[in-house]
Order: sequence, then structure tokens, then C-alpha cells
Amino acid sequence: MHHLPGPAPSPATVTRSGPLTWVQQWHWFEHTIPAPRRVNPTPLADHCHVPPPATVADIHLALASLTARHEALRTTVDPLLPIQHVHRADWAPLPVDCVDVPAADADTLEAATAALAALPIDPERNPPWRARVLLVAGKPRAVLVAAHHIVIDGWGLAVLIGQLHDQLRGEPAPAEASVHPLDMAAGQHPERARAAEREWLARLASNPTGVLAPFGGTEKGGGRHRLQHRSVDAYDDLDRVALRHRVSPEVVMLAALAHDVATRTGEHRFLASVVVSNRTRAALRSSIGVRALTVPVQIDLRPGAAFGEVVASVAAASAAAYRHGQWCPAELVAAQARMDRRRGVVAVPTIEYNCYSWPRDYLVPACNTPPDGPTTWISSAPDEPCDTLYVDLGRDAGVVTLDVTVGDHLLDTEQAIALPVRLCGLLRAVAEGAECPVPARALTPAAGWWRAPQGWVCLSEVEDVLRGHPGVLDVTVTPSGDAAGEDEEPHLVVHARVAPDVTSDDLHGHVLDHLGEVPGLVAPRRYVLSLAGLESGCCPTAIGDAGTPIRPPVTDPERALAAAVAGVGPSDGDFNGLASVDMNRCLADHGVTLVAVPRLLALLHRSGFTGIASDELAGTASLGHLAAALEPIPPRAPGGETSP
Repeated sequence: MHHLPGPAPSPATVTRSGPLTWVQQWHWFEHTIPAPRRVNPTPLADHCHVPPPATVADIHLALASLTARHEALRTTVDPLLPIQHVHRADWAPLPVDCVDVPAADADTLEAATAALAALPIDPERNPPWRARVLLVAGKPRAVLVAAHHIVIDGWGLAVLIGQLHDQLRGEPAPAEASVHPLDMAAGQHPERARAAEREWLARLASNPTGVLAPFGGTEKGGGRHRLQHRSVDAYDDLDRVALRHRVSPEVVMLAALAHDVATRTGEHRFLASVVVSNRTRAALRSSIGVRALTVPVQIDLRPGAAFGEVVASVAAASAAAYRHGQWCPAELVAAQARMDRRRGVVAVPTIEYNCYSWPRDYLVPACNTPPDGPTTWISSAPDEPCDTLYVDLGRDAGVVTLDVTVGDHLLDTEQAIALPVRLCGLLRAVAEGAECPVPARALTPAAGWWRAPQGWVCLSEVEDVLRGHPGVLDVTVTPSGDAAGEDEEPHLVVHARVAPDVTSDDLHGHVLDHLGEVPGLVAPRRYVLSLAGLESGCCPTAIGDAGTPIRPPVTDPERALAAAVAGVGPSDGDFNGLASVDMNRCLADHGVTLVAVPRLLALLHRSGFTGIASDELAGTASLGHLAAALEPIPPRAPGGETSP
């Protein structure tokens, strides 16, 4: 929560209310995450030129007409519940302003759009969008529009911009009626969502984690890179390859990305989380509401396969994944957190691929950037690293645009810049007839990394985490080797010298609590403890399994967190309120899904505690680990306001 819930808009202006769709729920939750850790930019932004002889008054009339047509432009959301409210068309003034600029050239438009995107939008109390008219010598030359992702997605904003431009040219509005997300809520099928959840979890469980980590990046990197690469040549190359293999250009680029990951890492099996628009009907294609979500595409590449076979494999995998294109994020995220904690590993997709480059104008172009050739703009920030490689594809006006976001512990600056260049180079080679087979041999990983069945593990990171547990005097982590039985998979073994009161279960729980914090971490399956010169080995019981004693809250922060969990927990017979809250388990183990997290944080705030964020609650850390980070809320200054 970034602010205390304020007064909602007057109920008198509300024409109807209802639940957020499952897709919207994720963006609703995401806007409660601290800004540096968000992946999806909020708000989205884009622009269009103003056709002469349109005036500022014409722009206001067009925006008023679009507001009346699209309910999403007059929708607010509840801060604590996944509910949205549609208001009358005149419920609030149009959020439009005008700015004088010396010229409306490309650089000015890019910079102005990025500046508008940086302005916050409050979707709880105000219209979920804003517009800005750029004036040159008093005449409107461009309109910039920014929108909040909760009610408008990237495709939707492009539709909105297109319809605005059409109205300014005097063209009639589309014949199809606009479809609001509220109209889609009744069409959400719980059985389909549960089937999709099972498919997601099965694919996640069978894929390695940390695929990119051992092969590059900055050691202990603490930031992320955002870059944009544009290539005119790649536009024709992409079309030529797509036509030859009778697939879409988007599938070809995903195949090129999969080929590059396999070439770079030696991994031939991994997941790509692919964004699809979910707009199969004409009425949905002209709707600006949130429709797009991700589906897991299972990449399986045969070593030595020519690029044509890679394309065919990726196309077939994409078609299979699209059958599972409707799922409930609130349930899935909780199920994945439970699975990850019990497996002792965080299973994140290697790559997320979006077939619509967004936002195209997020970065301001560098000086002297050639307008018609390959260009790369990059921005690096020392904020929260992201553990997934995000690649967005756009094809506009004869230019291929690749937007990349990646943590610098996965790819350093030079490697990040080289990625889109390699992809375009691969397209050029394939377009000219090269087969470009998938390499059969893996690259040599960085020192200290080991390939476990669950994925790549950094042995030194596991040791560092274990040394951080009180009472651990010395520790060594090694692959199982001779310690594994005949029918046992290889795993990690911890040899630790500890104080007498430290048990292997303590160490196991400590590693589980750090899964979401340390890249390359896996919970070892065997802990051999040395106590006062006596050595004894035991295999810990996984935290959360039946038979593990419940640890009740002890400290004031633990009691406050336990009470909040009990206050938002499920009402079924499996959850017995405060008596069922176990500080050794994560929030998902208590049946709490992400849509309840804002209310939980509000309850914590009422109890006088702050210090944890919504995405931490949705992860694998135990409640006891989270409670240790809670802090009392500072006393409120006279006339001031504190915020959770």
C-alpha cells in the first residue's frame, strides 16, 4: 500500500459495479507493489499526430465522445477489494492539459510521452487515464495519452489512440459496441481456470530454474537494464523467414529467442511465458479493456536441429499453450508459491515474450541516433533486479522494435545490448538461407555453479545464506556424490558446524525463507551437522508437510501478522482462524491469495505495523520470516499522514 485509502468517488455517479476480471486482478495487485519492483510499466503511454485542421476544441470533443463510448475510461477500482465501478460520462472533468513545445519532431514526442508516462495515475479516485496536447505556435500538433494498466492494456491503448485519430479526421466510430471487462466477468469459467492452473504448475515443476544465471551477468548485481533496439533490416528478414515457414512473424522471433537461449546456455528445455491478446472476436478487437494475459509455452529443442525445425517446434508449442489461455492469477500465484516452497526452489520462466512491443516510447532516444538504421537505447538503474528476461516485439512503419528488460545479475550491460543484435543477426543469416542448427554442447558455466535436477545452483550463495543463520559456525555445500543412493537423484548436501540448539530443520527453513531473495538458491535435501565434535546426519522434513508442529506467534509483530492472516483467511473448514496460523508456513499455505493481500496490509497498518510489501507476502517466505521485518509505524506528526 502506498497510501491510506481515501474517499471514494460519490456513489451517485456510479452506474454499475462488479468484480475485476481475472486478468485485471493481477494488474490491480501489481499496482500495490513498490514501483522499482514492478515489471509492467504503469501507466502505459503513446501518442498520435493531430491532423489539420483539427483544433484543441475538436480534441476535447473527441475525448468526450470516447469517454462516453468506452466505459473503461470512466472506471475506478476499490483499493482493498477486487471491485470496479463504472461512472457516468460526466462524473469528472476530462483529464487533459496543453503544453507548448518548440517543435513536434520525433525526439520531442518521445521525450514528452515518456514524461507523461512518469506521472502517477490514481485509479481509485480519478479517471484511469490522462491526455496532453502538444502545441506548436498555439496550434495542436500531437496528443499524448497515458492509461493505467488495471483498466486498459497495451492493445487497448493502441485502439484508443487509433479511434481518437480517426475521429479527429472526421471518420465515424466503429459499428461494434465497446465491451467492458464487467461484461466478460460472467464468461470466466472456473473449471477452465483450474485446468490451466494444473497445466501451468506441471510445466513449471518440470523445467529448470536459473537457466540464464550461470552464463553471464554481474556478480551480485543489484539493478536492471531496460533497452530498446530498432532495426529496419530485420523487418524484411522477419517477413521472409515467416513466409518461408508459413508461420507468423511473432512465432519466428520467439523461435529466434529460443535458439539464442539454447545457444547461450546449453539448455534445450525451458519455459517462455508468452503474452496473448485474447481478442478473437471483432467486438473485443475494438475494446480498450484489459484482455491480454500470459500462457506458458514449453520450449523443447533438439540439439543439432536446423532453424526451420525450431520454428515448427515453437509454433506447435504455442498452439498447445493457447488452449490454456484462461486462468486466475490469484489462485495460481498462491499454488505456485506453495509448490516452490515445498520443492525448495523458485521456478520462474526463463523468458517472457510479448508480441506487442510496449511501451514503445518508454525510453528517451540518445543524441544523434540515426532514424533509419539499427539503434540501441539503454537505461540502467540500481533498483530491484528482475529474475526473468523480458523481450517485447513491435513492428511499426517498417521497423522491428525489440524492448528488453533484464536484471544485471543475469545479463550485464554489454550482454544485454548484444542480445537484440544477435537476434537480428540470426534472422539475417536464416533469411539468406543458413540452417543455423542448435548447438549440441553446453557452454562452460561460471565457476561455482552446479546443475541440479531443479535447475542451476550457485553453491557459494547457498553457503552465504546458511552462514547468516544464528548459531552456524562453518558450512560447506557440495553435490551429493557418494552420498546419493542407487535410485536417488543427485542433490546438495550441507556439512555444517553449529551450536547445540541448531537443528537441520532450522537450516532448511532458513533456506526456504530466502528462496525469493537470492538468485541461484536451492534448498539442500540433506544436512549433516557437527555438534561439539560429534557428527550426525538427518534428512529434514519439508516445512509445511503433515506432522510438522505448528509454531504459534510469539512476538508482537508475529501476533499482529497472524491476526491479519486470520482476518483475511478462507472461511472453509480447512482454516480455523487464528488457531490455524503457523509462523513456519508461507501465506499461500494458509489459503490466502493475492487479492486478499491489500486488506491484510491494511489490517497490519491498523495494528501499528509496516515494513513488508505486497509482493513479499505473495512469495515463499514464512510468516515468521516476514514478521521479523515488521516495524512499528512512526508516530503521526501533527496534521501529517503516515502511510503503510
